Amino acid sequence: EGNLNNHLKKVQPSSYDLSSPSSWFPKELLSEGDVGNLLQVTGCSAELRKPICQSDCLSNRYRSITGECNNRSDPRWGAANIPYSRWLPPEYEAVWGIPRGWDPEHTYHNVSLPPVREVLFTHNDNISLDSTLSHLLVEWGQWIDHDMVLTPQSSSTVSFRTGADCTHTCSRDAPCFPIQIPLSDPRYGVQSCMPFFRSAPSCGAGILPHRQREQLNAITSFVDASMVYGSSTSLASALRNHSSPLGSMALNSQHSDHDLAYMPFLVAVVHDEYFTGDSRANEHLGMIALHTLFLREHNRLVKELHLLNPHWSPDTLYQEARKIMGAIHQILTWEQYLPRVLGESAMSLLIPPYEGYDPEVDPSIANVFATAAFRFAHVTVQPLVARLGPGYTTNSQHPHLPLHHSLFASWRVVQEGGIDPVLRGLLLSPAKLQTPGQMMVEELTERLFQAQGGMPLDLGALNLQRGRDHGLPGYSSWRRFCGLSVPNSTSELAVILGNFTLAHKFQLLYGTPQNIDLWVGAISEPALPGGRVGPLLSCLLARQFRALRDGDRFWWEREGVFTSTQRRHLHSVSLSRIICDNTHITIVPANPFSRTERPEDMLACSHPLIPHLDLSPWKEPDTDPSCGPIPRIQSGYSVLCDSVILYQCHSGYKLLGSSSVSCDPNSQQWRPAPPTCLDINECEEQVSPCPQNLVCVNIPGSFVCTEPPSPSAISIATALIAVIGGVAALMVIMVCYRR
Repeated sequence: EGNLNNHLKKVQPSSYDLSSPSSWFPKELLSEGDVGNLLQVTGCSAELRKPICQSDCLSNRYRSITGECNNRSDPRWGAANIPYSRWLPPEYEAVWGIPRGWDPEHTYHNVSLPPVREVLFTHNDNISLDSTLSHLLVEWGQWIDHDMVLTPQSSSTVSFRTGADCTHTCSRDAPCFPIQIPLSDPRYGVQSCMPFFRSAPSCGAGILPHRQREQLNAITSFVDASMVYGSSTSLASALRNHSSPLGSMALNSQHSDHDLAYMPFLVAVVHDEYFTGDSRANEHLGMIALHTLFLREHNRLVKELHLLNPHWSPDTLYQEARKIMGAIHQILTWEQYLPRVLGESAMSLLIPPYEGYDPEVDPSIANVFATAAFRFAHVTVQPLVARLGPGYTTNSQHPHLPLHHSLFASWRVVQEGGIDPVLRGLLLSPAKLQTPGQMMVEELTERLFQAQGGMPLDLGALNLQRGRDHGLPGYSSWRRFCGLSVPNSTSELAVILGNFTLAHKFQLLYGTPQNIDLWVGAISEPALPGGRVGPLLSCLLARQFRALRDGDRFWWEREGVFTSTQRRHLHSVSLSRIICDNTHITIVPANPFSRTERPEDMLACSHPLIPHLDLSPWKEPDTDPSCGPIPRIQSGYSVLCDSVILYQCHSGYKLLGSSSVSCDPNSQQWRPAPPTCLDINECEEQVSPCPQNLVCVNIPGSFVCTEPPSPSAISIATALIAVIGGVAALMVIMVCYRR
């Protein structure tokens, strides 16, 4: 702490006042030594250090929790806590990372940027419903987003310069970047701004050579079910039930969902919130439902795998189930979700069939994807959260909810019927259809977080402000990047948007198509045939998802990740089946991402079109073609990994011998000899594991602490021994006398 304070004293005289454009350039730079020391005391030097990758069998079989070492040459690609990648250089208002629009007087192409709140404000009297897609598809988009993207906000919520609370100031003073309320806004007079915090910069941003301000992705980029398991080893460990021999996840000990498990609660929080692999799990009821569903699915998988392989350790069961869960998410996303978003034609053109792992492809999430492109689905969210009872009927006790009443309302799950009503609502409800006059429902623009007692926010304005915070180039730059036509006039923009009124509105707001914020421009394009996004979003989404597939060494289709038989069985995975296996829901759609208008059109869970995932291909062989039976060990675990058997003892035992054996092709024997597991006598330790008033008694694999024998018991035992001894001696004398 002392070193940090010393270095901060050096930094402060060189800092600059971000509220004044004239001071955007510092008068002097820190020396290279000061920069190195600053990186050391802040922990950034460790973040920037290249990881050391293991080359053992298990590191090639299972991906790391952190995503590190997926790529052997660039081990931080796709890992947690690295900067987002850039497909185009950032365009900040000043070289040191000042956001676009920070200075209201600053001009772009001779025009200043409009307030973000002014861009999107529209009044929706009604909404149009999607005729082909369910609301579960919308929910899946956010679910999978939470597997790939998490942008931490600044850890400080007060001005660095003045100490002013960012939630109560309308001054632009880093990290405060408030959203101004324009005079024409109905909210004007009630409030003059909405609070907004800048995203935290990544380590080294702005101080290392040629490094502009970059933002951080706090979780793994890969589709690996990290929202279930976490993206750090400490979190992953905390989520597990270490007392279980099955490698299962920890469960809620206070409540159950009609005998089915809930996630555990976070400790030391005022209100009950669920503890999961992602910090956003409690945002709304749909997210809680999916988190609960896949927690149960993990625990179901480890039970089945244990029945097939009782010799597997809890760690092996956990890792195999996690590996299957990652494959399930990849399959459902690439084969069920993306074709409905992009359209079949765009999907086949932009994401051609898999040809294998390419170590030259960087799978890291791009800033433009996280900050704009994958936020497209916000305009497809319904204003109501449907909750349906058995038979998909409305329930007067737990009726539909306005969206803002479902936000951060985890208590509703336990108290209002569990996750089944929410899942039924997602399955039967259609998505909202995006139209030029219905960009985003007022539940998201006028009432976001209102029910939680805070100032109502505007999700659309937050999206635009975040894009400016991250220095995203404008709409035209990204059209050019994707090889699409670039509009230079209102008429050219009207052709692209297929809507002159909307193009004219953009012209009035921005002055030129080149200034249009990417997110609003991209969602305004008409959708391609069979899809729900236009040409620009198709380009950006497809580029990212193709990189996530081709740059993932553990992609489910890659040869050696799964066997051919396992891949064939995985290919039949069904989200409807997962719902059937882990809830009390008994009828489901064959295609849960497609709209189902009536419960009568659904299928029973026993229907052949809702197939079970057959895990029999995961059973390890009991014999080797050359060396015969696989040697198992008593009181221990084993796993076959690339023709090598790895051993581990049960808790309370220690391994005697080699921890691995392999088949010698010459002698056709297992070499070296398999180890044995010896019981650890904990009672022989120098310090007794028992309290002082108890006696330690060793038992196989453990010990027990018992009350010491009482003195009276000892006396009785001694007397009995003496009597028995005396009787025995007398009998011997009598025998001798008779002889």
